[in-house]
Amino acid sequence: MIFDDTDRKLLYYLQTDSKQTNKELSNKLNISVTAVYERIKKLEREGYIKGYVALVNKEQVDKAFVAFCHIKLIQHSQEYVIKFEKEVANIKEVLECYHISGDYDYLLKVLVKDMKAFRGFMVEKLTTINHIGSTHSMFVINEVKHTTAIKI
Repeated sequence: MIFDDTDRKLLYYLQTDSKQTNKELSNKLNISVTAVYERIKKLEREGYIKGYVALVNKEQVDKAFVAFCHIKLIQHSQEYVIKFEKEVANIKEVLECYHISGDYDYLLKVLVKDMKAFRGFMVEKLTTINHIGSTHSMFVINEVKHTTAIKI
């Protein structure tokens, strides 16, 4: 697939607002509505676009307490890694989970209502995973920058 400057611009516009009509996008890109439609379908088919979502205001849904949790496993066996990843993927409060290098094995982004809810998450969910050796949590004081757009 040829990926050109028009595709880059199209991805930028879609990341900014994916609800724009093909007509609006065609005006911005100076190409036909049909060409916009075909390019979007090509980008979806080729895996450049994974899906479309609505970004929810966490304050409006009473989930504004953000924590980052470092996790260290007891050991790094394949069994423990697979089991941890499977279990943490099913915890609804965990928005993101990354297997990382350094002193800890995983970094989790957790979203809950408040400190009380975070404690409940830790006691009732996270620490019930048997193969966790230790955790270290940090809490967001102020969100300075948050974006979902990838610069292309």
